[in-house]
Amino acid sequence: MKRREFITLLGGAAAAWPLAARAQQQSERVRHLAAMMGGRNADTDVEGRAWFTAFRQGLQELGWVEGRNLRADYRWPAGEPARMRVIAKDFVEAKPDVLFAGSTPGVLALLAETRTIPIVFTNLNDPVGTGAVASFARPGGNATGFTAFEYSLAGKWLEMLKEVAPAARRIALIFNPETAPYAHHYLTFIQAAAPVGVTANAVSVGSVAEMEAAVEGHARAAGGALVALPDGFIVNNRASLIALAARLRLPAIYSSRNYVVEGGLLSYGPATADLYRRSASYVDRVLKGEKPADLPVQQPTKYELVINLKTAKVLGLAVPPTLLARADEVIE
Repeated sequence: MKRREFITLLGGAAAAWPLAARAQQQSERVRHLAAMMGGRNADTDVEGRAWFTAFRQGLQELGWVEGRNLRADYRWPAGEPARMRVIAKDFVEAKPDVLFAGSTPGVLALLAETRTIPIVFTNLNDPVGTGAVASFARPGGNATGFTAFEYSLAGKWLEMLKEVAPAARRIALIFNPETAPYAHHYLTFIQAAAPVGVTANAVSVGSVAEMEAAVEGHARAAGGALVALPDGFIVNNRASLIALAARLRLPAIYSSRNYVVEGGLLSYGPATADLYRRSASYVDRVLKGEKPADLPVQQPTKYELVINLKTAKVLGLAVPPTLLARADEVIE
């Protein structure tokens, strides 16, 4: 090789190397995720830990390793809207690459603070009705993710509750209006599905004391039963509600497995851990440059029916074999 050619080749390589190095540094840049998780925490809340684990595993499977190319801040507001607002403000001030929220009020708290930082959500009820997105197919703003519940599930809750407790004819839908502003939609569906002789009413509570008083009042007349709506307040105070239902001998159906594992009668709803795992794919896509506005909101693909036979026996209820055959999990 001639000297001039060698110098030219060396110069070209020297010019190309910084470009390649910069590209590699760019791809390995540590990204910042700020996540407002559902559940009480990952230490004492078994189901919350399962959701957290599924989410982190989903990220790891996609190549996002905390401490290497991802810095993740996790907070648990425990279903308290005031804490969610504080966390949302702190997160937005930190200017992360992507925000994540695992509840309806959590998403709304983040959206109240920013309409520019990308947000991925899961467990969100009524994304369009709450104003989080313009439509499922074209979210249009800075948020997208996975919705948890369809309002039509209320009809299935009533149907299953009546199968286990055929004498139930007065159904109370328990919820907190601050954390479940969408409750009236469930009431509409459950009233439409109610057979002749069965009534359903919304019972709004704002504290554990109010919940106890309302449930005790509902139990004074015969034929009472409960539907616990998907609601951060109810989820995080579920021990009180489960104990109340047991003490007052009220059949109750819940929206997720964690209630039944802890002593509730039965539950039917989306597999929440699966939603968290799938949400990691949207965090991945946003971190790789896609915009929430272009990622359609997705619905659950897995549902689970869980029955606690021990609780049924305590309440003097016989679970029909047809319902047991449909159960994904039976706790004995």
